[in-house]
Amino acid sequence: MTMAGFLRENSRPAFMSLLLHGLIAVALLWAADFSFQHATVGAPSVPIEATVVSSRVVLAAAAERQHAAAAVEQAAAAAKAAALAQQQRQQAQQQALQQQRERQAQQRQLAQARAADQAAAAKAAKRQAAAAEVAERQAAAEQAAKRQAAAEAQRQAAVEAARRRAAARAAVQAQLQRQIAAEARADALASGPLADQYRAELQNRIIQAWIKPPAAKRGIDCFVRITQVPGGDVTGATVTQCNGDAAVRQSIQNAVYRASPLPTPPDPSLYHRTLIIEFKPNE
Repeated sequence: MTMAGFLRENSRPAFMSLLLHGLIAVALLWAADFSFQHATVGAPSVPIEATVVSSRVVLAAAAERQHAAAAVEQAAAAAKAAALAQQQRQQAQQQALQQQRERQAQQRQLAQARAADQAAAAKAAKRQAAAAEVAERQAAAEQAAKRQAAAEAQRQAAVEAARRRAAARAAVQAQLQRQIAAEARADALASGPLADQYRAELQNRIIQAWIKPPAAKRGIDCFVRITQVPGGDVTGATVTQCNGDAAVRQSIQNAVYRASPLPTPPDPSLYHRTLIIEFKPNE
């Protein structure tokens, strides 16, 4: 604060202080005059030259002194009141300044707390964003892994299906080849000596079991269809083509049943459930 500002702010207290000092000086002068008068009254009387003073003058002086004393008291009271007011103003200013400082401190604290809250919120948002990003990456990785696993499963399924189809085709081809081979072998056996041997055994067994009817003629030549089960047991016999009569036909059928069980074929491939045997006895 500058000197001019200080004088403007404290001009009234300075004036009151000067006034108080002036009143005190007047009071001191009055007290000195009063003491001098009392000392003069108590001193031995000496012949002096005196002037007769009127009682009015004395009363006026006394009144003047009382007025001066009252003025001094008023000035002292005014100075005291001014000093008290100045003190109160200073205290009020100090309180206002203290309150202002407290408000500023509170504002700083609030600003710091707000800044801390904002920083914490920013950190929390950053953490949440990072966690969301990590979760999103994990979800993407899981989805990618699931898609890869699904693709691998599909590929494995396709490979397995292809393998099964290839195995099935191979099995069919193998079965077909076995069937072809079996048929070829059966054809070979059917037209080979084993088939002729088996057929001759069947014919001989049936002819041996035949009982010739009395009315049978020479040169009988018939074909009989025979059904059998594994083991040679005959389940049916029917003469299909024959140059004999009904008695001959019946005798041939009876011979087939008597020949049961039929001989076992020398090779299993020569077994057939239904056989066509030529019945031609040697006579």
